[in-house]
Parts: sequence; C-alpha cells; structure tokens
Amino acid sequence: MNRRITTVMGTAFAAASAAGMALSAAGPAAASQFYGGTLHPGEQRCVQQSAQHKVRVDGKATGQGAKFKLQYQGATVPGTGSPGPVTAYAAELRDTWAGWPGAGDYTACATNNGTADTNVRLTLKTDGEFT
Repeated sequence: MNRRITTVMGTAFAAASAAGMALSAAGPAAASQFYGGTLHPGEQRCVQQSAQHKVRVDGKATGQGAKFKLQYQGATVPGTGSPGPVTAYAAELRDTWAGWPGAGDYTACATNNGTADTNVRLTLKTDGEFT
C-alpha cells in the first residue's frame, strides 16, 4: 500500500513540477493574479494584468456577497459588472468575440458594499493561462 501512495505522490509531484516550469518559462506576464482575503464593509481589492487576446475573471464571496467588476484601461467594461452583491461571479472577453475592448491593462475588482465582513476570492487570468 505504501508503494501505491508513493507512486501517486511522485506522479503528482512530477506534474506539479512540469506545470511550474511551464509557467516560469512563459515569463512574468503569464502569472494569473489572485486576491484571497476578508473585505470589511466599504473595502475594495483589485488585481491587474495585461492581456493581448483574452481575459477571464472569477470571483466568490461569502455571506452578503460582494460587487464585482472588470475594467479595461480604468473604465468598467460594459456588461461585466455584477448587478449588485453576489456570491459567485465570472466574466470573460476574447478578441474573437463582440465587445472586445482591445489589448491592454485589465483590472478585476471586488467591493464589499454590505454591512458585514465577506471573504473574497478573486482571480484574473489572461491569454495563455486558460483555454
């Protein structure tokens, strides 16, 4: 039984190592941006990254939720803001879809507009970081 566990762990370690090398070979612009933590009422956290062809943001929040948005060059991209506080959020843009604002800097934000703390996870991925 120990051999089976060792083999599985060795395979997982090899896969993780290969994934890590692939990310490091892609350069600093290929590291997805992430925020995870507690937002007190009125607080906002944002992550930013440049994109050439596609961008995706995913967010989760506990309790009363959070307000999420995706910005391009400092302005909210139409249709990407949550309608209010939500507990799950996703937005995706691609240069082959209508509404693509263009290559440049993208910022994803989560804001706690509620009256209680909320735990937030916010991830921004671009270009080769997702398919």
